[in-house]
Amino acid sequence: MQSSSSAVTAPRMQWRRRVAIYGRLPVAIRWVLLLAMLIGLWQAYIQWKHPNPLQFVTPADTARAFVDGWQDGSLASATQATLRLLGIGMAIGTGMAILLTAFATFTRVGDDLLGLLTAMINPLPGVAILPLALLWFGLNERAIIFVIANAVTWPIAINLSTGFKTVNPTIVAVARNVGLKGVRLVTDVLAPAALPHAVSGLRTAWAFGWRTIVAAELVFGVAGDKGGLGWLLNDARFNLETERVFAALVNIMLIGIALDIVFLLVERWTVVRWGMKTARRSLLVPPG
Repeated sequence: MQSSSSAVTAPRMQWRRRVAIYGRLPVAIRWVLLLAMLIGLWQAYIQWKHPNPLQFVTPADTARAFVDGWQDGSLASATQATLRLLGIGMAIGTGMAILLTAFATFTRVGDDLLGLLTAMINPLPGVAILPLALLWFGLNERAIIFVIANAVTWPIAINLSTGFKTVNPTIVAVARNVGLKGVRLVTDVLAPAALPHAVSGLRTAWAFGWRTIVAAELVFGVAGDKGGLGWLLNDARFNLETERVFAALVNIMLIGIALDIVFLLVERWTVVRWGMKTARRSLLVPPG
């Protein structure tokens, strides 16, 4: 009985040891391992099911189309067009969120207005505003920028407002006692204290904006003189170029991962550096 129990326990101990080793690896390496596993499952599905190549392509075909797309400039120009519009829309949305939050911080009317607008507009899908934007601005880039700005304003405003409201009242009282008020109170006290919420709001907002612009381009088509990633997806679908569809989707996912890493680094350089939040595990350094 003892030898049988030992034989059962040994594989379990080996499994726990492997799990412990995996947990001590840097996050970046764990992501690479998981990505390799997903690609392996993708290839295994192709080998096992042999799906219609018009519906599913291999990882190798996708990688080839991805490289070709960047070499011939189609993916590069589409990515540049989408990121440019996203950046403009996020800048406008961030400015609107700051103004609304400042108004809500100092006045009861502003607080009620922000609460009402977020309750009405924030639940709306970003692309649902596109028909109205087309009526107002016509078939041009301004319509897409308007939709993106609307999508990113409310996550930032909600997080900033929450950050301002959760600032330690003692800190605010001390600031008022030393004569800080108005803009100085916001810039010197409230904004630094609400920094974790601001970073979280920007991180959520870009995800909202990213989904919105790709969906808008799928519906809208070419914005201005160049088509974005959404237009590229639709064009590849229309021409039955499945490998280009997969390549464009991979490109969108990689940009998402890259921007998420950027926000993690921003969080590390600001929020964590100034002692406002416990440091996250580094993407490159294993946990100690």
